[in-house]
Order: sequence, then structure tokens, then C-alpha cells
Amino acid sequence: MTIVERLVPDGLWELFARVVPMAPVRPQGGGRRRYGDREVLAAIMFVATSGCTWRQTPEACGPSWSTVYRRFTEWSEARLWAKLHRLVLDELGARGELDWSRCAIDSVNMRAMKGDLTGPNPVDRGKKGSKIHLITGRTGLPLSIGISAANTHDSLGLEPLVRGIPPIRSRRGPRRRRPAKLHADKGYDYDHLRRWLCSRNIVPRIARRAIESSARRVRHRWTVERTVSWLSGCRRLHRRYERKPEHFLAFAGIATTLICYRRLTP
Repeated sequence: MTIVERLVPDGLWELFARVVPMAPVRPQGGGRRRYGDREVLAAIMFVATSGCTWRQTPEACGPSWSTVYRRFTEWSEARLWAKLHRLVLDELGARGELDWSRCAIDSVNMRAMKGDLTGPNPVDRGKKGSKIHLITGRTGLPLSIGISAANTHDSLGLEPLVRGIPPIRSRRGPRRRRPAKLHADKGYDYDHLRRWLCSRNIVPRIARRAIESSARRVRHRWTVERTVSWLSGCRRLHRRYERKPEHFLAFAGIATTLICYRRLTP
């Protein structure tokens, strides 16, 4: 098995081929041969999972690091990673692998070196950082993801994340995009969030400050905390090096796609 086949299995490549845009055609003809999308995707996956720089992409993949970075930029601007994540979720939903009875929301901070959407991290001595917000299903599969500055309050990410859940196929019946219940910690303990969730027929299960104990709080939220630890499998997310926030969001989308794809494989 080559490094390309190992980084991009046949099943993942078949899904990716359904969302990747067509290669542009030079009207005047000529030019250098364009590297295949699978080889470029393998190099991007290597950078995401290993955490190396673009210049350290393996030569065994084929394309140069500049070609890989240029293609990564094009695909990120086309929101290709969000489309791939949704496609994987559709496959999971068609197999009945998604449990909508209980979902959970949480966030994780990491240090940022530069770029927009950064701010003083309140849990890292005020150093610049960014934050990843995500919603997971009952089994811990990420359904929606977003990024913000590290000093953004968690409660501000709830409504955009819930709205960002795409309509996903079900084993029976129409597509679904709303969980039955949403579990959250005390950082989301606001009445206007409870009212907003109820208006969308979502039962809020938000821990109340100075009332509920921490032991009871994690009874149904441990799955999202486990998913946060799964994100560390994408070592490019350990620290934000990307200047552009859309590139940082792209790596977060790659990580969530790989988490969901592993559930598809036996």
C-alpha cells in the first residue's frame, strides 16, 4: 500500500470525488501536467495529522508543497471540507449511525501565533488564542463546528452552531437537523438560550450555576469531551499557525471529517 492509499483510503476518495470541483481548463492549451487530486489530498491529510509545515510534505505524495498549499487554499475557499463532512454525515445517517436523542455542545481553546479571530486566552495567562466550538451527537460524532477568538464567551456560539447543523439523511423518513435534547455546561446557563432552544423544539439540558453538581453535569456530556480529545489526533490543531481563519476552520473540518469517517469503516 502506497502512502497515498494509506492517507486517503478508497472509501474516503470516493466520497471526496463527489464534492471536489472540476479542474480548470487552459483555453490556450499547454502548461504543466496537473497533479491528481488524490495525491494532493494525501499531502494535505499528512500535514493535518502530523502537524508539519507545508514545506515538509513528503515527496512520496508527488506534488510540491506550493502546489499542495495552493490547492488547499482553493478548496478551502470553496468550502469543500464542510461539504465533505456533510457527505460523510449523510452516509452515517443513512446507516442509522447517528443518534439524535441527546446532543452536547462544548469548546476548546488553543494558542494562536497570528491571524484574525484571535484574542487573549482567559485560561492561558492572556496569551493570544483561538477557540473551536462543536456540537456532537449522543455517540460523540461531530455535527457542527465553528471557530472564534479565545476570549469569546461560549454562550455566543450556541445559536450559530445549532443553525449550522446541516440537514442530514435518516434511515427512515425525511432529513433531520435538530436534536431532541441539547446538553451544555454552566457556561451556557442563560434564560434567553433556553427560550431560543425551546422555540426550535429542542429540550435544553443546561447545567445551572450554584445548583447542579459537577458529577451530575458530566453524565451526558462526557461524549463531547471525548470528541474534543479526538481532535488532538489532528496535530495541526494543537496550536494555530494559520494566519487566515478560514484555513484554521478548514483543518478543524478535516479533523471532524476523519472522526466521522472512522465510524463508516468496519
